[in-house]
Amino acid sequence: MIILAGIFWGSMGIFVRKLDGYGFSSIQIVSIRVTLAALIFAMVLLIKDRSGFKISLKDIPLFLGLGFGSILFFTVCYFTAINMMPLSTAAILLYTSPVWIMLMSILFFREKMDRRKLLALALAFAGCVLVSGISGEGMTLTGLLVGLGSGIGYGLYSILGKIALRRYSPFTVTTYTFIFAAVGSWIICRPADMFSRFSGAQDLGFLCVFCILTALITAVIPFLAYTLGLERVEASKAGIIATIEPMVATLIGIVYFAEPLTIISGIGMILILAAVVILNLKQAG
Repeated sequence: MIILAGIFWGSMGIFVRKLDGYGFSSIQIVSIRVTLAALIFAMVLLIKDRSGFKISLKDIPLFLGLGFGSILFFTVCYFTAINMMPLSTAAILLYTSPVWIMLMSILFFREKMDRRKLLALALAFAGCVLVSGISGEGMTLTGLLVGLGSGIGYGLYSILGKIALRRYSPFTVTTYTFIFAAVGSWIICRPADMFSRFSGAQDLGFLCVFCILTALITAVIPFLAYTLGLERVEASKAGIIATIEPMVATLIGIVYFAEPLTIISGIGMILILAAVVILNLKQAG
């Protein structure tokens, strides 16, 4: 399920680039994505289990953390980092997330650290570095902090999601996470400008359908799959397995956008796959 989530997340470039062509800003694309995802999750929960809408008032801070502190925070940080430094550098700072997940898992869940996890973490991070082709150019202290913030926020979903799953179903968790994220996104997305983009589109029908597909393929399916996976996999393992996303994004770039494949990127993809395989091998005894 987690590998499936990574594959769908890896396709995000296709949708983001298309919506960027309509003149939407990065934050507006985020708002479209999380708002439609929230509506779809809510409809699914309504059909599947209406009682799933019932949550305890004391758990609202938990869902605020998932929606604001994780989904919205990491996305805003990531897009801000992209505007402050090379894309490859921003991508690597985002994919420090397995490190933060592992540290938080040890702290909050008392997960045991072993050589296999450390090896997989090292391979996954090295693979992300090679796939992204990090250059280190244009780095500032502010950019570094914002980039690391994206990694921490991204990793926070695994930690808070694990806690939420002890009390609620995956459908309830994803629904309320995206409802809170959507509410937060409308505060910063300049709604009037966003609606003017829709009204000015010559192919409004296609644009609306494409936005729904964007929400389904880059948010609803992968986040539900990842959350279902978290029920059965340690948070630290899930974070490392999800690093298959940049490998998929690179492959899509080669096939769909005709971007060149370098030897370095190829080695990086092999390292990421090796990390996933190592984590899924059964330990002796």
